[in-house]
Amino acid sequence: MSGQHDKTSVAAISILASGGMAVAKFVVGITIGSLALISEALHSSVDLIATIITWAVVRVSDKPADDEHHYGHGKLESISALGVTALLYVLAGGILVQSYSHLREGTAPPTISAVPFVVLVIDIAVNLWRARALHRAARETRSEALAADALHFASDVMGSCAVIVGLILAAFGFWWGDAAAAAAVAVMIALLGLRMASSTVQTLVDRAPAGALEKATAAIRSVPGVIDVQRLRVRMVGATTFIDSIVNVPRTYPIDRVEEIKRNAQTAVSKAFGDADLTFAAVPVARDNETVRDRIMVIAHNSGLAIHHVTVHDLGGKLIVSIDLEVDADMQLEAAHDVANTLERNIQEEFGADVEVDVHIEPLEPELPFGVDAAPERVQAIAAALTEYAAGGEIHDIHNVRVRNTDAGEIVNFHCRATPSMSVIKVHEHVDAIERRLRRAFPSVKRVISHAEPPRA
Repeated sequence: MSGQHDKTSVAAISILASGGMAVAKFVVGITIGSLALISEALHSSVDLIATIITWAVVRVSDKPADDEHHYGHGKLESISALGVTALLYVLAGGILVQSYSHLREGTAPPTISAVPFVVLVIDIAVNLWRARALHRAARETRSEALAADALHFASDVMGSCAVIVGLILAAFGFWWGDAAAAAAVAVMIALLGLRMASSTVQTLVDRAPAGALEKATAAIRSVPGVIDVQRLRVRMVGATTFIDSIVNVPRTYPIDRVEEIKRNAQTAVSKAFGDADLTFAAVPVARDNETVRDRIMVIAHNSGLAIHHVTVHDLGGKLIVSIDLEVDADMQLEAAHDVANTLERNIQEEFGADVEVDVHIEPLEPELPFGVDAAPERVQAIAAALTEYAAGGEIHDIHNVRVRNTDAGEIVNFHCRATPSMSVIKVHEHVDAIERRLRRAFPSVKRVISHAEPPRA
């Protein structure tokens, strides 16, 4: 809200300054008969109208998006700037016509005194101050309406200087000096209008700001997990930069990882642009370093299948793939076989018809049934057995042993430690041997779940 307060405060102060200086220049211009000074007063009057419009517009342009304005109300600033540009051209045309009439008819020069020079010097000082204040506020709030207003006041300085030159020429006897100065003011107004119209029209037709495409692309590509930016569009609505992007991400990533990439991309573009609104469409693609196993896991995931123990052998250009496929334990064999065949066909479509695929069907592990903790003496007996089986081997420090009785049998959980340098396969082999000995010694044990960890630091 501070940006909104700054914009409205600066615009309100500009209204008072514009009104006061316009009245002063108009009164003095009529008094001494100076077309140039009257033209500059009319220019300031248009600035006054523009400032009132700006003051009104900035009060609503920062309102958030609603059901009817999905991109907010920022375009109101561009429309107001376009309307002010039209007023400037009308004014410039009227001044040029009147200047030509004075030059053709040889109108008498204005009465010269110190008063118009004092008024113009004060006007230049006021315009420099408010142009600087408006420009600073426009840069901080990225307001197109305030930027247009700042440009008005900066041009007023040049117009006032032209009037001073015209009055000096008239004082030295060049009767045409005042009319020529008025024409110069009209030309400055026209050039100002052209510059404003160009910038405003570019915003209204959604032309991307210079360098915005490259900056947004670089910001999104810097996010870990982004493979490439497939397409990107940028447009400005008021102070907000709207970015629509289509981004390639690894197809092996889970949904929550992709969502994290989206959040990081929003943070990156907000850091680059300030007020930015990112639309991020993720397209899953295969990475160059994707392994055969990765590709098989993607195929199974896309089919909603649970697989494990994927082994791949390359026999001189021919792939041999073995997979353990988990299906509902109550599924009939015919239905399970159809599922396995479908998985095999999908893998052959991915790697070629000559790939050899063997799918081992096994029942999906059911959820563990409800159970209760075993008696302490039973836990001690199983813990002692585990410690005995691990003695003298690579696995040691059996701890955190838990035993639970269920309708399906006993469930045993335990932690153990192993040498940090051991490979995962070696740890698994040693732990698996301990688990097999435990089930042989205690036939009532249904399942054993172990957790191997390195020694304490």
